[in-house]
Amino acid sequence: MSLQGMMRTSSSGMNAQASRLSSISDNISNSSTTGYKGSSVSFSDLVLSSTGGSYASGSVNAITSYSISEQGALTSTTSATDLAIKGSGFFVVKDSGGSIFLTRDGSFKVDSSGELVNSSGFTLLGYSSTDGSAAIVNGFSGLVPVKATQSGLQATPSTSGIVNANIDSRATAVTTPVTPRDIGSNPASTVDDVKYTNSTSVVTYDSLGNAVQVDLYYTKTADNTWQVTAFNHADASSTSGSFPYSSGPMETSAVNLVFDPATGKLDPSSDKSITIPIPGGENVTLDLSTTTQFAYKFGVSSAKVDGNAPSTISSVSIGQDGKISAVYANGTTKDLYQIAMAKVQSPDNLTPVSGNAFALSDAAGTVVVGFAGDSNFGTINAYQLEQSNVDVATQLTDMIESQRSYTANSKVFQTASDLMDVLVNLKR
Repeated sequence: MSLQGMMRTSSSGMNAQASRLSSISDNISNSSTTGYKGSSVSFSDLVLSSTGGSYASGSVNAITSYSISEQGALTSTTSATDLAIKGSGFFVVKDSGGSIFLTRDGSFKVDSSGELVNSSGFTLLGYSSTDGSAAIVNGFSGLVPVKATQSGLQATPSTSGIVNANIDSRATAVTTPVTPRDIGSNPASTVDDVKYTNSTSVVTYDSLGNAVQVDLYYTKTADNTWQVTAFNHADASSTSGSFPYSSGPMETSAVNLVFDPATGKLDPSSDKSITIPIPGGENVTLDLSTTTQFAYKFGVSSAKVDGNAPSTISSVSIGQDGKISAVYANGTTKDLYQIAMAKVQSPDNLTPVSGNAFALSDAAGTVVVGFAGDSNFGTINAYQLEQSNVDVATQLTDMIESQRSYTANSKVFQTASDLMDVLVNLKR
């Protein structure tokens, strides 16, 4: 082995251990960095060919790898926009120049424009609920900055609802009827002629959020047959609160419920719903398919109609599926965005960049975009952050080991240098 080869080999050993110590230094300094993924340095030998009794020393190569796929511990916070991924996947973010990266750092805050930006300055991306939430699985098309604030009032017109009721099978049919629907189509009839069996009311909302009360009348017209009619309560008599109404029925065609006498449930031939045009609003379709006819007094067990009156936003919530919803003061909610998630076949081969983020690489594989909880993506936990996956005790142990190895290599270098001095002095 030549003295120069000996010096080169020991020098490569010191360089390799210096790389390992740099990695350890980085890991320890970022042991409290949110979502940080530790690096490690391993070694491989570079062997030179040796001939006869002469040995040619080679060198050592330092290879850096990252434990990006290793989950860090989750800790609780008090901020609703602190987000942690439990399981696989990454947040999709962009920098100020528009370049897209992946990260596990969910320390997001709302900036002046309402967008979610993490501590490294990356903006969170997702899909707007108003444009649909279908992810483009093989790319980042359609992603927009996620906003966690909304302003102004929100009013939603009613479009659908359901009324769960039981009507008494023992009721007497109106044999010579002028039903509520008849009085609307028969001007010769008078309010005194109107006969119905039961009534109830539901509240709907027009496009401006005004409440529109709809009065529903159930009239038994024959055995196992009932007619359902709707009137606008605003047109009711101020004296009786009912008939006479100043306008006719709201539904455009007759609705007849026909029951199976053996089961008390609607016959397949029966109407199952009533569609009511709301003044200043939409057509509201009330589902009546759960109506029953049993020998029990009339009653509505439950009724629900969508839509809401004008209300301000009181807070914003983020679900485990990444949906960001506005919560209004009246208790209603509205989906605003859904956070996008991304994954690759080999996350440990992603390229780390400044700001605790990762750039795509050929070695990492093709990116797949989806939503939390779907297709083996992890879930998103609000009020939590993922901590660094660095174990400081292990890093300190590795540091001591590298220090000893570096010192040993330096001794080899020093010995080779001393021998070189001896060789040079032979000339004297």
